[in-house]
Amino acid sequence: MKKIKVLFLASEADPFIKIGGLGDVAGSLPNALLDLGDEIDVRLIIPLHKQIIPETFGITHYSTFVTDLGGKKQSVDVFKTNKKNLEVFFLSGEPISDKEKVYDSNIELDGEKYIFFDLAALEFIKRDGWQPSIVMANDWHTAIALHAIKQRQADPFWRNVKTVITIHNLCYMGAGTEAILERFGISKVITDKIPWWGKHVPLPMGILAADKIVTVSPTYSKEIQTAEYGCGLEEYFQYRAEDVVGIVNGIDQDIWDPEKDQAIPQTFSISEIDNKKVNKQYLQELFHLAPKPSVPLLAMVTRMDQQKGVDTLLEAIELISSEKYQMIILGTGNPEIEEKCKLLEEKYPEQVRAIIKYDGKLSRQIYASADMILMPSRYEPCGIAQMISMRYGSVPIVRATGGLKDTVTEERTGFLFEHINAGELAASIIKALRTYKKKDLWKRMQTNCMDENFSWQNSAEKYKNLFESLV
Repeated sequence: MKKIKVLFLASEADPFIKIGGLGDVAGSLPNALLDLGDEIDVRLIIPLHKQIIPETFGITHYSTFVTDLGGKKQSVDVFKTNKKNLEVFFLSGEPISDKEKVYDSNIELDGEKYIFFDLAALEFIKRDGWQPSIVMANDWHTAIALHAIKQRQADPFWRNVKTVITIHNLCYMGAGTEAILERFGISKVITDKIPWWGKHVPLPMGILAADKIVTVSPTYSKEIQTAEYGCGLEEYFQYRAEDVVGIVNGIDQDIWDPEKDQAIPQTFSISEIDNKKVNKQYLQELFHLAPKPSVPLLAMVTRMDQQKGVDTLLEAIELISSEKYQMIILGTGNPEIEEKCKLLEEKYPEQVRAIIKYDGKLSRQIYASADMILMPSRYEPCGIAQMISMRYGSVPIVRATGGLKDTVTEERTGFLFEHINAGELAASIIKALRTYKKKDLWKRMQTNCMDENFSWQNSAEKYKNLFESLV
């Protein structure tokens, strides 16, 4: 078979720049695809955000070209480095270099940056002569690249190129960038297949152009075909149901490894899971909680956001006040939710700690210390916290939605509740607390968790199968 050449476009990629889950995907999946063998070649392109320090990653200047974008001459600088055997390119130009944030609350600033990036990436790859078999976009930030490829079908370079869009969170579509699209010469699509409001919005335009639509879990691929989760595009997803594919994300099991993690006080393995107690005691002492091994330690590492169900957890805590437990909540985000978490700590000073900040090292220590990790999400396209927690022997308590439903098995590797309400969450927590008292059963659940394989190889093989079906 002819080698499949995949152009992977993303707004962020670990370790160069990481804001959310997409950074994990773009930072791991391309290399995992290359590791499958010589049948696939991959190039990754991301913007050269101000936060990326070239010297840190051996990033060097590759080329400069001037192109006409939206009737205006624009200079594009291309930089390059290698991540293992993956070629990674970075694009810069005034619409990228003059922006202070990776993602701005001003959608027009983001629109200018990412639409410029999308069009410049296509221009660069053609000038460089590297003709892709597949162009894979991620979320709204790179969706316009797929729309632009469809408009270039008369060009022999793009004529046979297939396109895939991966939806990490359907709710963010890029609405509000219509004027920027117009400025770059991109008109609204003429179609009756999607609602009128989506005809000049990046993500719906990219979805419309894509040959395949991937969501980051099988359950989410079904959920977006319903009114509850489809954000107004559910009928279109139903229409293209055969092209909608769900592939669960993975985690880098070398990075998330309790046997080697230098951030945690005590490393441990599946055969030495009792050593995990040292980490629990460390965290209890660090936050002035009673160092009692018999008291279950619950934790939540999250973005303080309605999506994550933090408000539901706060209500559920009031329903389990008679139970013996300790809880640590780590995260930042919505100021109102942050304040409610602090008030909860004040109300239950012997049990609850709320740490309002982002702290990567502390989050690792929490995963390695907690008995249970809470994820009561309203929706969760995939989620990685449940995979990380299982890797560290912390049993997840999750809502049965999206990737949480696909990765956690009731009473084998965790506890699930169906509806987003405090009563069901409280009942699931109480069930977990009761199970915790049965030492042999609890240890078996912990080892089941640690025995799960969430490596990127599994996801990469499914993407490879998808690519092969297209070309």
